[in-house]
Amino acid sequence: MKIIRVLSTLDRRIIFLLVGLGILIPLLKPLGIPENITPPVRDVYQFIDTLPPGSAILMSVDYDASVLPEVHPMFLSILRHAMLRNVKVIGIALNPAGVGLGVQAFDRISKEFGKKYGEDYVYLGFKPNFVATMLGLGEEIRKVFPTDYYGTPLDSLPMMKEIHSYRDIALVISFSGAGYPGSWVAYAYSRYGQKVAAGVTAVMAADYYPFLQTGQFIGMLGGMKGAAEYEDLVNKLLQEKGYKKPMPFAIKGMDSITVVHLLIIIFIILGNLGYFLQKKEVK
Repeated sequence: MKIIRVLSTLDRRIIFLLVGLGILIPLLKPLGIPENITPPVRDVYQFIDTLPPGSAILMSVDYDASVLPEVHPMFLSILRHAMLRNVKVIGIALNPAGVGLGVQAFDRISKEFGKKYGEDYVYLGFKPNFVATMLGLGEEIRKVFPTDYYGTPLDSLPMMKEIHSYRDIALVISFSGAGYPGSWVAYAYSRYGQKVAAGVTAVMAADYYPFLQTGQFIGMLGGMKGAAEYEDLVNKLLQEKGYKKPMPFAIKGMDSITVVHLLIIIFIILGNLGYFLQKKEVK
């Protein structure tokens, strides 16, 4: 009882120190806490994993740096998965602040697998008026993006010769911290029957679960938890194929979050026990 009373009256600076260590230690040395793969994440993984080589997907950078810790690891992991499975990737950006993030991601991941620009992936960049962009992609990509991000005509890129609209794209994945995924459903899925998936922040995930229930999303990654699950699946696949596992950014983040949440729960329990013991002694 004495120990509980002492712990329940810990100096707040000690609590802050323990929380800080709980964040820092897993980031420096991941604990490897097993990830429980949720069905929405597994559905996205299995869809991409079973695509025939040479199929094309479109990955839309609909986020900016403010949600980078949650959403960017999703983008990197799905891009790794697609390139590992020899699925061709088209990149666009509906958020102008995300254009550079897309460039960095494609440059980084393509080097890991020795993929060639124009043959294995292309990056089309940003177009204003996202509604017109989504609708235009359903008719003819060249009318929306006559050239790629670097100014090269699409007809000059070998990969794009057989890709003209949603009919030639197996899946659109919107990575976002805003309302873009819902717009993809409204303008790409509803009008053209395009399959859509989403990678969203944790606070946005609850808003999009109805899209899963109605089948308007084939799957979804929600928050850092979803990013860590997909990262774990892809890392296992990389290991099977003999590739070096990349830095597990989302997995490390989830280790930190898990440890800190456990500490907070323990502090709450100790604080309440101490309170009731003191109350009992007063009586």
